[in-house]
Amino acid sequence: MTSTGYSKDSLLQRVRTIGDFQFGRGAGEAIFPDGCTFQLSTTGRIRQVRLDGERLATVRAQDGRLTLGIAGAVRLAAHIPPPGYRVAVQEDVAAFIADGRNAMAKHVVSADESIRAGDEVLVVTGDDNLLATGAALLSGREMLAFNYGVAVKVRQGRGSECIQER
Repeated sequence: MTSTGYSKDSLLQRVRTIGDFQFGRGAGEAIFPDGCTFQLSTTGRIRQVRLDGERLATVRAQDGRLTLGIAGAVRLAAHIPPPGYRVAVQEDVAAFIADGRNAMAKHVVSADESIRAGDEVLVVTGDDNLLATGAALLSGREMLAFNYGVAVKVRQGRGSECIQER
């Protein structure tokens, strides 16, 4: 039992349910394996979920949805096949986005058409190398139709060393 009276299993089940709701069936278990630890607010709500010291996700206070850390994004990308929740960008801007810069609409080469503005998305290269995670500011179709403006507000990039991993 935690200091809030909830067991660790019930907290894990709660974040897995949110993950399934937000990203589809099975995503919650893929993102949040057994062994996760939880950072709670003073009111007992889940704030952050970590695994081995790395942040998998944060639960937003205003709407209860997840914002992914890079570790959580890697786990989600392994679970959901392309093009699910992905925005692919041009290779020549990959290093900038991996360093945390926003993804501009003119650099988007493909996007999951089911993406809605406000969704948590994965920013990848054309060959599905994860660069960053962030919030979509446009729908998937708008990202491809527009030639200006921010498509994805990047929350966290993997760092430009992820480009050399390939």
